[in-house]
Amino acid sequence: MSDGAGARYDLPVSGMSCAACAVRLEKVLNRLPGVEAKVNFATEKARVSTGPDGAAAADILGAIRKAGFDVAPQVLELGLSGMSCAACAARIEKVVNRLPGVEGSVNFAAETARLRYTPGLADPAMIVAAIARAGFTATPVAGRDREAERARKLAAFRAELRLFWISAALSLPFVVQMAGMLGTGLHGTAHHDEWLPRWVQLLLATPVQFWIGRRFYKGAWSSLLGGGANMDVLIALGTSVAYFFSLAVVLLGRHDLHVYFEASASIITLVLLGKLLEARARARTSAAIEALLRLQPPTAWIERDGQLVEVPVEQVVGGMVFVLRPGDAVPVDGEVLSGESAADEAMLTGESVPVTKVAGDKVFAATVNGSGVLRCQATGVGAETLLAGIVRLVEQAQGGKPAVQKLADRIAAIFVPVVVAIALATFAGWWWFGGELAPALVNGVAVLVIACPCALGLATPTAVMVGTGQGARAGILVKNAEALELAEKIRTLVVDKTGTLTEGRPAVLALHTVAGAARSELLALAASLEQTSHHPLAQAVVAAARAEGLAWGMADAVQAVGGKGVAGSVGGREVLVGSPDFLAGRGAALPAGVLDPLLAAALTPVGVAVDGRALGALGIADPLRATSKAAVARLQALGVRVVMLTGDHPAAAARIAAEAGIADFRAQVLPGDKAAAVEALRGDGLVGMVGDGINDAPALAAADVSCAIGAGSDVAIEAADLTLVRNDLNSVADAISLSRATLGKIRQNLFFAFVYNVLGIPAAALGLLNPVIAGAAMAMSSVSVVSNSLLLRRWRPGRN
Repeated sequence: MSDGAGARYDLPVSGMSCAACAVRLEKVLNRLPGVEAKVNFATEKARVSTGPDGAAAADILGAIRKAGFDVAPQVLELGLSGMSCAACAARIEKVVNRLPGVEGSVNFAAETARLRYTPGLADPAMIVAAIARAGFTATPVAGRDREAERARKLAAFRAELRLFWISAALSLPFVVQMAGMLGTGLHGTAHHDEWLPRWVQLLLATPVQFWIGRRFYKGAWSSLLGGGANMDVLIALGTSVAYFFSLAVVLLGRHDLHVYFEASASIITLVLLGKLLEARARARTSAAIEALLRLQPPTAWIERDGQLVEVPVEQVVGGMVFVLRPGDAVPVDGEVLSGESAADEAMLTGESVPVTKVAGDKVFAATVNGSGVLRCQATGVGAETLLAGIVRLVEQAQGGKPAVQKLADRIAAIFVPVVVAIALATFAGWWWFGGELAPALVNGVAVLVIACPCALGLATPTAVMVGTGQGARAGILVKNAEALELAEKIRTLVVDKTGTLTEGRPAVLALHTVAGAARSELLALAASLEQTSHHPLAQAVVAAARAEGLAWGMADAVQAVGGKGVAGSVGGREVLVGSPDFLAGRGAALPAGVLDPLLAAALTPVGVAVDGRALGALGIADPLRATSKAAVARLQALGVRVVMLTGDHPAAAARIAAEAGIADFRAQVLPGDKAAAVEALRGDGLVGMVGDGINDAPALAAADVSCAIGAGSDVAIEAADLTLVRNDLNSVADAISLSRATLGKIRQNLFFAFVYNVLGIPAAALGLLNPVIAGAAMAMSSVSVVSNSLLLRRWRPGRN
């Protein structure tokens, strides 16, 4: 659909609220040169036709957006097959990004592509066809059957393994012969060095070259047909030169020349071995996610007509009531209706301590129920579960590319043509200056087979895949690869106070009584009046009484005075619970000795009086999380400056900052001003922001790296660069630690890949490597990179 030849687009337009919008948009589009447009408000579509010299697709989209409407892009994920090296991935990227309205990236390690396309300008069928024309196969992966996919890959691996063993058996006689020949040198011409008759060598090498090695010819042809060149071109070219030269020597009866059947057969066998080892290692890079998926049970126990019925988990829909028996894995996300138990959520949050579950609490798919029985209602099924969201987010991150990969991609795109040119120059130079064909041929082939674009292509995605998988197991969800790259560079971390550093709910932190009053009596009387209230301060009082194991009675004639306090009768005694002003207005003022210490500590005082006499007061505040102080210390040890922002008054802010070990804080900062505060801190390096992902949205958007902490199944999973499932600031320190570990592995991999090629290609060109050794080195280079990435599986949360 070329703009130059004219085109027609059917664009789904969003943002039209009435027929007048459609008329206005139609006028806007028809003003563009060479454009004829009709906009249908009922179907919310614009049909746009352009002439040979009409406006380009980008200009049409720009005009629609300038008019205040939009054509929302869609996301397409594709599974790819036929790629043999990073040059293939670069080729596919180039092809799809040339399509109108399409942009995206290809992950060579995962054999997937993640694309964004504009409906009307492109569609999945067009994209798949373009990839097919380039010589590769693409399949949409939405709703894919992971088990079937795993079975397909396993069958393909076993087929390749069988071919390798056949190839190894046919190549073994050459290896034995080479062991004897290495002493006299591979360039030797003495025919007696070859104990295998040449016709036997021809019979052994031919099936390896054309049957076992057909994948290289097929891949090379597809690549060249698509206008590119990949690793298959190097292998096919190098082994074919060695094979056909040897064939000519045999057919012409030139016993004075050496044959190189052992080189062609051994190279193909070694490259196959390398590919098998690489595939096996690559399969382990996504082991963390596969392990998570396996935790979800295949069936659920559903309540139906008063009976428990076991049904496949795919048949569970929202609203169904399911029962969890002791030790059951949770099939879907739900809310506890009745029962009491504890759930092991370590597989989602990384937190090893079981979480208590009572009525009203949420349970998540793939977590494990403890010793109690829970009756729950399904709230999230299928793609709507927290588990599915985690998997979706991790796969999205694994499909992205950090900036550090861009140089490697640019090199991979031109790598093969450059290597072929170096091989031709090597061949010509050795023949011109040495005057002998054999050494020139050997060294040219060595250059072709030692060059490895695969190591460059695998360096970053394998490390990202392992790193994001390890993060998911620790409750750290990375939205994109760029965030993983930037997290290591955070120098200042802005943290919200409420719910991030603190528990996010008030608790009784202090209790002061007047002389002669009993602590237990004060708490029990306060709980009697507050037990029916849903006010956060009232619930804090009841929780404190329950924690001390107190018993309290019911209050009569309870009367709430909005915003001030509550009055009632307990056992015939008149009880008041409320603010100091409320008690003072009823003739039961709190003495300064009780009130002043609470105010000095920035606690909210709640007074208690009985029969007109003050008993004392409770000091209530949002307490610091038990883990926050240690987490702040960890962050500071990582070289990160921690700054607290809060809308609270300075005394409360100072108390929390002092408890947490934070020297720098800003109090009474309105939500709208937090973004400006984040911007102001940007001078000393990258700024990270930690918040709940909702009321901190402006500040999260302003930060270089944003972290949403304590995300449940339905909030913040799409709100920030990093989503931390656990309500613990330690997760931020873990995220920075993981980022540094992952980027360290990426740099090691890229260094190895560059150094390998920078040293290996000249060594082969100078005649220091024979083709078989070069082929073995090339086969092992990719395996080394993937194996190094797999060392990231040793990373554990809680370590700096």
